[in-house]
Amino acid sequence: MVSVMWKTVSEDCNLACDYCYYSTCGGKPGPHIQRIDTQLLEKFMIEYMAASRGVASFAWQGGEPLLAGLDFFQQVVSLQAKHAPPHTIISNALQTNGTLINERWATFFKQYNFLLGVSLDGPREIHNLRRVDGAGLGSFDRVMKGIRYLEQQKVDFNILTVIHKDNIHKVKELMEFYNQEQFKYIQFIPCMDFRSQQVNSAGVYEVTPAEYGDFLCEVFDYWYNEGNPVISIRFFDNLLSVYAHREAELCSHRKLCPKTMILEHNGDAFPCDFYLHADWKLGNVATHSYEQLLASPVYDTFLSLKPQIPKPCKACEWQSLCHGGCPRNRAWLEYDNTVDVDYFCLSYKQIYAYAHDRLRQLSDSIRADLYQNGITSAHKGKPPGRNDSCACGSGRKYKNCCMN
Repeated sequence: MVSVMWKTVSEDCNLACDYCYYSTCGGKPGPHIQRIDTQLLEKFMIEYMAASRGVASFAWQGGEPLLAGLDFFQQVVSLQAKHAPPHTIISNALQTNGTLINERWATFFKQYNFLLGVSLDGPREIHNLRRVDGAGLGSFDRVMKGIRYLEQQKVDFNILTVIHKDNIHKVKELMEFYNQEQFKYIQFIPCMDFRSQQVNSAGVYEVTPAEYGDFLCEVFDYWYNEGNPVISIRFFDNLLSVYAHREAELCSHRKLCPKTMILEHNGDAFPCDFYLHADWKLGNVATHSYEQLLASPVYDTFLSLKPQIPKPCKACEWQSLCHGGCPRNRAWLEYDNTVDVDYFCLSYKQIYAYAHDRLRQLSDSIRADLYQNGITSAHKGKPPGRNDSCACGSGRKYKNCCMN
């Protein structure tokens, strides 16, 4: 299955987070929101549904996708129902800053079983340092108000927290906040300082590998909870899956990049959210068929990046856990045709070594439970997963790995 992510309103966003890897409008979208044209959307929907083979997976991102308006998303689900073959499983995931969610939005999300990722960097004093609007005002209260609507309607959502210089040393504050708010599904994204449109610039991050490694080790202790996890943290859920002899769902830690299609609001298609550049353009939905986009030679070139793991990775004892990390985080050295390791290589080595024995014990315990009691027993205390899959190939309980 090829998952699809639409950049619903391109770079339009009502927040001006200084670390955003995509939007450049400074929290001040223009008077006319750049949302996807109806004819373009329907053309693609017809072709994608025809090739869906029983499963169709969509993600809606921005900018801030809710700026497209509720009428747009009502049109989306109508077109999905109109063109889906019988018995097709349709999943919709949406990444939002949460500030525009009201009762009508929450009711809609519940009715059509949308999975939401809500960006929240921690408690008020942390969140408001970086996640501000165009006037420089913090967004925490607006985000929490939106979350309350989701909770009232029992909408599935997870929290996406960007890890930056203002919260990377505040694990205790973050975890106590999640616990206080009873947020059970969390994912962390290290703060980047580059644009997805600038693929020829080296990936730069605000936190150091040592800082991120220390952060992951400290968070692991909270997650592990003496062998009885009660909160779902995406990074560690992925690790546990690999220890249980399953493939990771995080694209950066899989052996190969999964096939996805990233679509700008104007129909331009790309193979990855970090490669939104003319050099990596597959074509355009208006002028190319879905099959033509998948058959683009650019796609083959992109998929060849991940297997070109750096020389140090080939002898690394942890290669089976990260497979060289994300190609965008590597330094591609054209002068001698070599590639350097993922920026967070040392972070990963640190957490892998720190967690290895406990993850092995936990995975053995889970498999023993499954063998003795059947697959429905799962491991005790762990939050149940959510069905279906979201747009980047990840588990249904998570929105994709991209920031908003």
